[in-house]
Amino acid sequence: MKRKMWLSFTLSALLVTAVGCGDKPEGGGTTQTGSGGEAEKKSYSIAISQIVEHPSLDATREGILAALKEAGISEEDNTLKIDYNNAQGDPANNLSIGQKLKDTKSDLVVAIATPSAQAVAENVKERPVLFAAVTDPIDAKLVSDLQKPGGNVTGASDTNPEAAKQLMDFISTNFPDVKKIGLVINEGEANAVVMAKTAEEALAEHGIELVKAAVTNTSEVKQAAESLVGKVDAYYITLDNVVVSGVDAIIQTAQKNKIPFFSSDRDTVEKGAFATVGFKYYDHGYQVGQMAVEILKNGKNPADMEVTKPDKLDLILNTKVAADYGIEVTDAMKQEVKDPDNNIIE
Repeated sequence: MKRKMWLSFTLSALLVTAVGCGDKPEGGGTTQTGSGGEAEKKSYSIAISQIVEHPSLDATREGILAALKEAGISEEDNTLKIDYNNAQGDPANNLSIGQKLKDTKSDLVVAIATPSAQAVAENVKERPVLFAAVTDPIDAKLVSDLQKPGGNVTGASDTNPEAAKQLMDFISTNFPDVKKIGLVINEGEANAVVMAKTAEEALAEHGIELVKAAVTNTSEVKQAAESLVGKVDAYYITLDNVVVSGVDAIIQTAQKNKIPFFSSDRDTVEKGAFATVGFKYYDHGYQVGQMAVEILKNGKNPADMEVTKPDKLDLILNTKVAADYGIEVTDAMKQEVKDPDNNIIE
């Protein structure tokens, strides 16, 4: 009798140990098991903080999720749980989201746009953090070294200073009558200030002045754009989340007054601006999603993951709206586009 009881106890202990080991998969996540106890697949959880909804940031998020899905991590097959948080452009909401995520149990936190990344990085210290749509990660104090971030935060910058320089060269060459360019800007966004400085320096080389009209929220964008009418020969905006969220007002004002409008992102050109030098934000997000896969499935450490930036820049033209701005599209303009099939919107 004692021998049978001892064998029964030993078998029970072995079963408990086997089940316990199956709940802790390598590379993070949780292992889902079938009715027979066999391991089926791992599931992961991510928290997302996004400063506001607009085409570029939404496309970034979509690209991130697409890369995860490509790697077999998605909500559709129950291998991904998403805690999505949107600040709706409100700084107080953004700070609250960062504080909320301080104690997150998610496997990974993704922050989209500079303000979101700053709030998350300040609060989340015990989980890997990836940022996207951030103009200058060093100026924003997210990392101190782009090649070796060294902490729990890394990601992808959405700008290359060469983009602004190339766009200003394009304007100077093809719009010789442009002597002053109006910039609607929220100077509370570090990314907008950095890009404005780059653009101003590039324009100065061509003898073109940058005239600023400051805003603090999206409702002020229309008035700021109208205040520049009669003072400038063209409009330009940076990757400024407050301004991009209210960009319809700039498009309407620019078209009404036949003032050419240039942007810093493809999505705004698709929406109605005339030109930019840039890339697809979906592709930018996909790149960050691939980094997420490396962290979740392969156990990569953010400290060792280089911060990336766009390297395939091209001039993007929306020829459909050219006449609305009083612009005549020339062959010379089109010849500057490297990939006309994809980057000339007709």
